[in-house]
Amino acid sequence: LLLLLTLSAPVLVSLGLPWTSLPAIGILAGGFYGSAVGVTVVGLLSALLPIGLDVELIHLVASAAGGLLGAFMAGQLRSREELALLGVGVGLTQGAVYLVGTLIASAAAGAIWYVVLGTVGAQSLAGLAWSIVAIGISPYLEHVFDLITPIRLAELANPNRPLLKRLAAEAPGTFQHTLFVASLAEAAARELGCNVELVRTGTLYHDIGKMHDPLGFCENQMSGGNKHDEINDPWVSAEIIKKHVTEGLVMARKHRLPKAIQAFIPEHQGTMLIAYFYHQAQQIAAKEPQDLKIALAKADNSKLAIESREVREKDFRYAGPIPQSRETGILMLADSCEAALRSLKDATHEEALNMVNKILRARWQDNQLLDSGLNREDMSLIAEIFVRVWEQFNHKRIAYPSAVFTQR
Repeated sequence: LLLLLTLSAPVLVSLGLPWTSLPAIGILAGGFYGSAVGVTVVGLLSALLPIGLDVELIHLVASAAGGLLGAFMAGQLRSREELALLGVGVGLTQGAVYLVGTLIASAAAGAIWYVVLGTVGAQSLAGLAWSIVAIGISPYLEHVFDLITPIRLAELANPNRPLLKRLAAEAPGTFQHTLFVASLAEAAARELGCNVELVRTGTLYHDIGKMHDPLGFCENQMSGGNKHDEINDPWVSAEIIKKHVTEGLVMARKHRLPKAIQAFIPEHQGTMLIAYFYHQAQQIAAKEPQDLKIALAKADNSKLAIESREVREKDFRYAGPIPQSRETGILMLADSCEAALRSLKDATHEEALNMVNKILRARWQDNQLLDSGLNREDMSLIAEIFVRVWEQFNHKRIAYPSAVFTQR
């Protein structure tokens, strides 16, 4: 993508056009890859274009000034509206620099206003036009090159997006779970200097696969019975639970979510053990081996070894991979702690912190965080942040007397 963008500048100069695409290159490179990359690309292009190409120096300097401003600011913006305002700034900067350069280069300053004013206006409009071009083509480039800009992440996090609307309607308990997990993960990501926008958006989509069978997950069962009690087969129940990862990936690909967002779906579970049904299967194997054999024979899973009564741990583990980034590692930890924190009512800070540390230690000892980039020092900090967020959600309220609710 950077190669295509940079080639546009010498091509335009070679065609003899009176403009360079430096403003558009600056806005796009800065918005896609950050201010440092954008400024570097525009700076190098500005230095290399005069080599072997016939380009007017004043025009090159003016375009470079607009491009540098666009590159520096684009990486810090979070909406298309801000980019549009930046386009105005780029146009004015290009025009102003062209005017100053022309005044310095000319000896007949008195006659310049009548000769140059129209050209200065054209330069300003050219800078604005290139900004409009950059804003217009950026959504297409984001999709073609699978980019995750802050603006695209903000758009994907909009609750009116089709998948998120479906999740809120079909699996409301999962949606509420997702919102609290997002609060935990965002706070930790901000403290650790991670990509907060990526964590927020990835968290919102990490459990979309639960829509394949909402009642298979306790947060959606409300006041109804537990579906798994009726199934009464831990192998089948484990397959239902694991399927929310595979189904989530299918939904994410169908709706063309960026690969960086898709990664949150399998990595937030890693290769963790579905402990509840694993222990249930162990109890069945220990107490009723014959019933176990019959249950295995009836199960619709050809991978199960019917001839063996041994409970295989791999049948109760997610397929992975384990988290490959700090962002997905933080989500795994937040997702693991969410239900436990919600269950606490009158716990003290120390009690909540001990429980969270115990959960984080279990994930660490299970080697789920080996590839995430998180270290032991991060674990202590993350635990403190999770408890702090929980305390903010669980703050004390005034106990109103019953008479207040009976007054008219």
